[in-house]
Amino acid sequence: MEPFMGVVLSAVGTVASGALSGAGGEMGRRSSETLFGLLNRARAEQGASARTAPRSGEPRAAGPRAVAGAAPTLPVTEDEQRAAASWLTEVARRSPEFAREVAQWLDEASWVGPRVVPAGAYGAVRPRMLPPATAVFTDREDLTAAVTALIDDTGRPHGAPAVAVLTGPGGIGKTAAAVNCAHLLADRFPDGALHVDLAGASAGTALAPSEVLARFLERLGVPAAMLPGDEARQRDLYRDRTAGRRMVLVLDNAHSDAQVVPLLPASPDCLVLVTSRRRLDRLVAATGARHLTVPPLSTVDSVRLLTRIVGQERAADAEAGVRAVAEGTGGVPLALCTTGARLAVREHLAWERVARQLSERRSGSGQEGQAGPDGQDGQEGQAMLEGEPQDPVRLAHDGAYRELAPECAALYRAIAVWPWPEVTVRCAALAADVEEGEARRLLEQLADVHLLEEVAQERYRFHDVARAFAHDLAVAEDGHGRMAAAVRRVAVGQLRFAAGADFRVIPSRWRLGPAYAPLTLPDHRDPEDGKRALRELRAERENLAAAVRAAAHHGFDDLVWQLCEAMWGLHLRLGFHEQWADTHLLGVAAARRGAAEFGDRRAVGRVLVQLAFAFMGLGRAADAERALTEAAVAEEDCGHHRGKASAVEALGLLHLKQWRWADAEQAFGEAGRILDRIGEGDQGWADLPRARALLDHHTGRAQAKQGRTAEAVARLNAALVRFRELPGGGDRYNEGRVYMSLGETHLDARDTELALVCLDKAVDTMSAEGAEPQLAFALELRAGCHHRAGRTEAEREDLRAAALLHERGDDQQALARLRARSAGPES
Repeated sequence: MEPFMGVVLSAVGTVASGALSGAGGEMGRRSSETLFGLLNRARAEQGASARTAPRSGEPRAAGPRAVAGAAPTLPVTEDEQRAAASWLTEVARRSPEFAREVAQWLDEASWVGPRVVPAGAYGAVRPRMLPPATAVFTDREDLTAAVTALIDDTGRPHGAPAVAVLTGPGGIGKTAAAVNCAHLLADRFPDGALHVDLAGASAGTALAPSEVLARFLERLGVPAAMLPGDEARQRDLYRDRTAGRRMVLVLDNAHSDAQVVPLLPASPDCLVLVTSRRRLDRLVAATGARHLTVPPLSTVDSVRLLTRIVGQERAADAEAGVRAVAEGTGGVPLALCTTGARLAVREHLAWERVARQLSERRSGSGQEGQAGPDGQDGQEGQAMLEGEPQDPVRLAHDGAYRELAPECAALYRAIAVWPWPEVTVRCAALAADVEEGEARRLLEQLADVHLLEEVAQERYRFHDVARAFAHDLAVAEDGHGRMAAAVRRVAVGQLRFAAGADFRVIPSRWRLGPAYAPLTLPDHRDPEDGKRALRELRAERENLAAAVRAAAHHGFDDLVWQLCEAMWGLHLRLGFHEQWADTHLLGVAAARRGAAEFGDRRAVGRVLVQLAFAFMGLGRAADAERALTEAAVAEEDCGHHRGKASAVEALGLLHLKQWRWADAEQAFGEAGRILDRIGEGDQGWADLPRARALLDHHTGRAQAKQGRTAEAVARLNAALVRFRELPGGGDRYNEGRVYMSLGETHLDARDTELALVCLDKAVDTMSAEGAEPQLAFALELRAGCHHRAGRTEAEREDLRAAALLHERGDDQQALARLRARSAGPES
């Protein structure tokens, strides 16, 4: 393949992927529509022998040639993208003017999809994700030596990172060993450290590679708007961002090879430390990974670890007892830490007594007549240990658990009913049905005796072995009914939280579900409140997804779909498309079951529409179209006109992304006719003025892309009037959006002066609204107008202003793009 063709093909793939997922934001959309214009112009120049990218869903051409006269649609498959790239290349070869426009588009596209990394970006972004090493870490020098030898081994497969897989049973100290090793070798990896808990205790809890890639890319400096939705492009971008870098990665608690392989960096100068309870033999074949078994600590090192936990003074006069406890825990660090914390907290607890308890429980003998937290003689707790009577971690946790106060033991069991990614104070209070102040106090007690780990301020986590033990206790002492009640309380609480935050993120949208009924906004609302709400949702994102899964598992269908509805603002603004699709597939199933009984029948279509947007983000256009079609049918079946109009409108938006302008216009027209059926007092009546304004805006965009400029301008101006006349003083933000569309329409029609008039209005409006990303885009568009008009100083002034906004938003890629457009915004 010739070099120019290769560059064009890469750009076509990047822009087409971003068009569906929304990656690249406004600039990505603009670049996609520019590509359409280039392909359409090339078709016109070719005439009857036009070379065109094949229409999605139609038989694909074997090469760049397709049916003459067919307008191009978004090239989604590899064959379609190759055909489009070949077509552009051939026309550019014959037309110098067309070649210049393609070159200009290539320059824009290289910044839209972050395949091209800005110079110096690596130096500016050095992630530091390693958790702190434990202060009581003991031994493991042999493991560090083996990893060091692996790094220095010149016989490793060419181009592969150094990969070590630390294996061993739960609680043996794999995580601590990997983190400690990474800290010790940090000087050899100056480009940073990445860390993730892959939650691989089971297939059900294991994180998807796409979820981890999104986290890593964000920490590697990729703006949220630039993140691809599909895993394949995330993986490509991740490899690009790690190529040539010297980094250390800790992939903790892996479930399988398939979970790990997509996360391997592209640099042979990286070190990857994987921990797992399973042998990951596929990694050996793929990367030359070395398996390193993490053994129990020796008795000497076990004594040293216990001494560090309880203090030298506490252990000094009990050498025999310390040794007996060390031997009783089997050299398993988690058991040693739990037992040591128990001894440290209870200063008068004798070493000999603890050693005797461990011995008796290991052999299944007497319980010293101790009562359990519920006042019984502890036989139920002992029965739980019969499955694994020799497990030192369970023995240690059993000893610590028996000394908890009844209210603390009850909370310990309640928070273990589901594998929450993190246990917050709110989650614990809901699960145990206590006040938050009480939950806070009890969580601190559990952390003190090492039954929980505090991973951030007032955020806790179980070791998965410890959670399994606590879950077994809950089954034995509380029963499934109480456990399900705890899950429901948590899910209800998360729904209240998410609905409240979602309402603050997008107050003007229409919603379903009783959770929104009591919500209002203050008269004098802080303009930053929406951003704070989005940050709050983001912090709880994984726990919200867990609440959806937990509610679905327990059959709480009413909560499942409402939680999905309450996560709309989170996903619409921030993406996370894999999680979005996973939770909303559960939501659709729950809504359908409810509709078949006594639930809200409107929920089926509502969640299907949201699922369709998740599919768009993943590049699954056919699945998105199918979901929207099903949504429209479901809404028609229950007579919900507002919901059906939304489904049809969303279908039109999908068609816009696919360059199916006529289909989009038809869908928006149909949505408008559906809105006509809504009478005063019906569901959606109050939302009608805003809904019609949005449809006018969408329709004007579709008409503009069909070259019907006069019709488009008239429709967009009608949208402006509608937005101004909305109750409450109008919708200034959407007015600004329409002015931007008008500016683009005039710009595409080569009417620079009219474009400037509209973009001046857009800049003023977005500035007044504090919508900084949209303001930056409007400034860049206006700078392009000034460039065409030869107003160099005005162009530079707009670029400087846009650069300040991107700098405030920490969008390094956009800053680099602006500096590439001019001598530099600072000059």
